[in-house]
Amino acid sequence: MGQNEQYLLKKAKAGDVAAFEELVENYQKKLFNLAYRIVGNPEDAADMVQEALIRIFRSIAKFKEQSSFSTWIYRITTNVCLDELRKRKNKKEFSLDQEIHGEDGDMKRQIKSDDILPDNAAEREELREIVNSAINSLPEDQRVVISLRDIQGLTYTEISQVLDCPEGTVKSRINRARNALKNVLSQKRELFFEEYVR
Repeated sequence: MGQNEQYLLKKAKAGDVAAFEELVENYQKKLFNLAYRIVGNPEDAADMVQEALIRIFRSIAKFKEQSSFSTWIYRITTNVCLDELRKRKNKKEFSLDQEIHGEDGDMKRQIKSDDILPDNAAEREELREIVNSAINSLPEDQRVVISLRDIQGLTYTEISQVLDCPEGTVKSRINRARNALKNVLSQKRELFFEEYVR
């Protein structure tokens, strides 16, 4: 932690709102990316980050600095996202790919897109969606460690602190998650190429 960040942290712990805002400003994009990887869509991710920032602000005075500030806020953000996912397990959700059942039969959902993208951008977007879908298909614990390690770039030690579990557990979860992700992506890759070969 740099001297400026240490100074801002001290002021934020004393209740200085402006110092808190400046302190977390550099982390907001990283927190959003982490939340997005865990919850799977940008709107929910933005909500989760807002909730996490509220929790961070409310408890910053109690932050004992036993871990780095970034590790501490990643832990809070991860917990907010996991809490939300647990709540959702009891709620009914539907896929946009799911057909609508009507009196005249089944029909596919149609979603209007205002964007007109060049072919390369469309393919890149489709590939990004395939990867996001693959990550979202992983079990919760694997999705979290992949997001923290491969997307946020945290070290094993930092992830261990964020998740409050031994480094060995973190390493084995990451290994399992990468293998599962490789399997999912290889299946999706075959489908992707089959679609374009036809």
